[in-house]
Amino acid sequence: MTARVVVVGSLNVDRTFRVDRLPAAGHTIHAHGRSTAAGGKGANQAVAAALLGADVALVGAVGGDQGGADLVASVAAAGVDVTGVARVDAPSGEAVVLVDADAENLIVVSGGANLCLDAAAVTAAVRDARFVVTGFEVPDDAVLAAAARARELGARFVLNPSPMRRLPDGLLGPGVLVVVNEHESAMLAGGTDSCDVVVTLGARGALLHEAASGRTTEIVAPRVEAVDTTGCGDAFMGALVAGLAAGLDLAGAATLAVEAGAFVATRPGAQGSYPTSAELDRWRRARQ
Repeated sequence: MTARVVVVGSLNVDRTFRVDRLPAAGHTIHAHGRSTAAGGKGANQAVAAALLGADVALVGAVGGDQGGADLVASVAAAGVDVTGVARVDAPSGEAVVLVDADAENLIVVSGGANLCLDAAAVTAAVRDARFVVTGFEVPDDAVLAAAARARELGARFVLNPSPMRRLPDGLLGPGVLVVVNEHESAMLAGGTDSCDVVVTLGARGALLHEAASGRTTEIVAPRVEAVDTTGCGDAFMGALVAGLAAGLDLAGAATLAVEAGAFVATRPGAQGSYPTSAELDRWRRARQ
């Protein structure tokens, strides 16, 4: 059994539209395909980690609508403990995703029930964790509560500050692992000197900096024919934490994460494209 991972994060209904090109400001375009699926950064990361063998619990909030019920069922079906997902009096979170012919995407999120997740709920739900993971699709007080519980439990705190906003005071410190993309990395206003930092580079792989040794390592991604990059970053996050929970060092976990992200890019959608350990092993062997 791997170490317990608790993800404090969002659950969203993803409404995806496939288009030839992403629209410019003021333009209306036609979609040539559409789909609805479970998503949200927290849910995606939890599912990705669970499918790769991690023992995962999700803490979050959904509405009392059918979308909320479907979101919880989808995450639970992947083997994630959903007892920490609350039903609240608000519509479930939603995301509108546009995917163009080059597999690039544009995403707009309406937080809905995710914005009702509060510190008290997080403090009560986060227990028996070795890794506590969170991001910025939930309110600051929930993020800070997750960090506080990680410190109290002696767990490693993993932060994915996306979508990027000002980091709350006291969030970062020694032992914290920060995972950002290139755009988010440029927006970080310092404060990460004592943290390990992983920067995802899309199709190029990832760059990681370990605070204790000062070592910087580049992980090169396998070349693939991308179909849809939606959810690749969340798959990376989930795989990274799954690798750490299984005992890999940061470079080993980042290598696993880069492979998982590349695999996901070859399939449409987010959670539905995430691999199990066996699927990722077969894909890896087929490429040798």
